[in-house]
Amino acid sequence: MSNPVYIVGLDIGTTKIACFVGEKVENGKIVIRGYGKTESTGVKRGMVFNIEDTVNAIRRAVDMASEQSNVDIKTVNVGIAGHHIKSLQHRGVLMRDNPNVEITDDEIEKLRQDVFKLNMSPGEEIIDVIPQEYIVDDEMGIRHPKGMLGSKLEANFHVIVGQVAAARNIITCIHQAGLEMEHMILEPIASAEAVLGEDEKEAGVALVDIGGGTTDIAIFYDNIIYHTAVIPFGGNVITEDIRQGCSIIKKHAEEIKVKYGSAVASENRDDEVVSIPGIRGREPKEISFKTLASIIQARLSEIFDIVNSEIQKVNSEHKLIAGIVLTGGGAMMKHIQQLAAFKTGLDVRIGYPNEYLANDTAPELASPMYSTGVGLVIEGIARYENALKHGNAVTNNDPRRQEIVDFDVTEEKDTSAGETKEPKESFFRRWGQSIITKFFNEDEISKERLGD
Repeated sequence: MSNPVYIVGLDIGTTKIACFVGEKVENGKIVIRGYGKTESTGVKRGMVFNIEDTVNAIRRAVDMASEQSNVDIKTVNVGIAGHHIKSLQHRGVLMRDNPNVEITDDEIEKLRQDVFKLNMSPGEEIIDVIPQEYIVDDEMGIRHPKGMLGSKLEANFHVIVGQVAAARNIITCIHQAGLEMEHMILEPIASAEAVLGEDEKEAGVALVDIGGGTTDIAIFYDNIIYHTAVIPFGGNVITEDIRQGCSIIKKHAEEIKVKYGSAVASENRDDEVVSIPGIRGREPKEISFKTLASIIQARLSEIFDIVNSEIQKVNSEHKLIAGIVLTGGGAMMKHIQQLAAFKTGLDVRIGYPNEYLANDTAPELASPMYSTGVGLVIEGIARYENALKHGNAVTNNDPRRQEIVDFDVTEEKDTSAGETKEPKESFFRRWGQSIITKFFNEDEISKERLGD
């Protein structure tokens, strides 16, 4: 029997940092062999603001997961989010030398890699290029052009762009924690892998992941990702609204949000109250459930208005029959389904990352707050299997890993003697190339604190 392959997902969120060690078993399900979770104090709105605090939190989470799973963790699949993430559409064109020769994988990949050469604004870099559909000699709607004949190969791409500095800070934290990064994966894509079904992706669905610092959106139609967006509001903003609106400290605001919060004020009564201890001998403060819900509803309504605006960018062309799937820690808020359905006019369900998890996985991991972490493992396994087909898969314990790392780190030549510098690779392409490499591979895997 071959040695098990363990894939690690690291979710660096605004309120928590969580590490998951997963393995794919014979029935195609995923077993989480170990996980660790620590409070995140160095991240704001999905971006690292304190390297030291983040590194320490990563180490604690990884050590917990390593001890529980008995796996020596060396490499991780890490998620990236933050309000700096944006997306755009682009069509690439490749004129073929010989139209009578079958289209190859190399030509398909060249067409994709050419998109990385697009000029971006200063400080921005293309994180990934995701193929949506291919066109061969003006014949549209092709999913798998390999083996076809034609003189012109085109493709519509979904291009994801982010700030170089934001990704560099994440990678710095990973390295200082003594780890190597296997892949950098857009977090809403990872969450989608954990909670969406293939039928939903085909019918048209919007994944809305409400985290601690951001709300991430990924919209699918006909099994293609059409749009991604990051809203710079999440559970922490709601907590701050409660703190200011009720004149209480942040700790108490978070506690009453989690225990007594509701997304719909009309579902609560004025005579239901919670008593907050006074500070240093002061009188306790009573807050009605309805007042608390009114504050929460106001902020969530603002978030869903923005979500609806993002959905309309796609819905005008492709109607989202399956509606919306809410996940993330914020999806655990009481009555949030009703509010989301009212604000968007679409069917809404809560997404739990349990569809792909084996029955013997710890029940608490099926919470929406762990969708991203579980999704990072699922996506990491899918990429490993894809690499395995091409003969370049490397596991956590593979001795070839150091050789590959050494090979990827290239030095610039000294130009003092007139030598020409080699062109640098894209920063994102060196450290974490594609966010999705399997959209068109049909045989592959296709009440705690509110937070990421």
